[in-house]
Amino acid sequence: MQEFAPPLTFSTLVTTLRAAGCVFAEDEAELLLSTAAGPAELATMLERRVAGLPLEHVLGWAEFCGLRIAVDPGVFVPRRRTEFLVRQAAALAPDRPVVVDLCCGSGALGRALVSSLQEAELHAADVEPAAVRCARRNVGGHGTVHEGDLFEPLPRSLRGRVDVLLANVPYVPTDDVELLPAEARIHEPRVALDGGDDGLDVMRRVAAGATDWLAPGGSLLVETSERQAAHARETVGSSGLDARVVVSEELYATVVIGTRPR
Repeated sequence: MQEFAPPLTFSTLVTTLRAAGCVFAEDEAELLLSTAAGPAELATMLERRVAGLPLEHVLGWAEFCGLRIAVDPGVFVPRRRTEFLVRQAAALAPDRPVVVDLCCGSGALGRALVSSLQEAELHAADVEPAAVRCARRNVGGHGTVHEGDLFEPLPRSLRGRVDVLLANVPYVPTDDVELLPAEARIHEPRVALDGGDDGLDVMRRVAAGATDWLAPGGSLLVETSERQAAHARETVGSSGLDARVVVSEELYATVVIGTRPR
């Protein structure tokens, strides 16, 4: 006679997740229970999470700025701290802005920003094909997602017209990538994490090209770390933009904003 395992209870989920090192085991258990279509899927999701897969990859989505953003395996997971960058961008956006989201990953930043605005033209781009596929699902009819390196795939007609340029560039120094949690180091694309020797290589490339693409008064917004903030501000400022640093202690977020003079 075939025996069937009993359904997983909330208590069992919490105990198993906690034993696997999940700090927020209760919250994760609730998310798994609310997402799984049935006992079999729940068991599979638990097994994948215990094996070290990021929670968002297990669920297939991440909450970001109040939206449920699809996150496929191998795609960078949007961080809650990056919501601060989106809020800063929303405060700077004029009416009916042209928005570009570079290194867009899942497309979370651009999608969240245009969702907070009444009307906007959105273009997003990423070099990773998996990220582009995921971003196209999230952006949907709210904009266009291009595949390619930084500005290269964008329509030439956008030159000098971009009001808000979001660039969630990789900024982890190469030698520090191996110090990241296994969830990021193993399951997220290295191209979305590794910022070169000092962590600012991609930021330099974005800043160097930003002036040609920004409209007068338009702004570039990039996330960085607290210890890189001074160098990041100098990098953005050296491209001819008026650069400043804004910080959220609550979200432990640091953003450099560079505005093209009018």
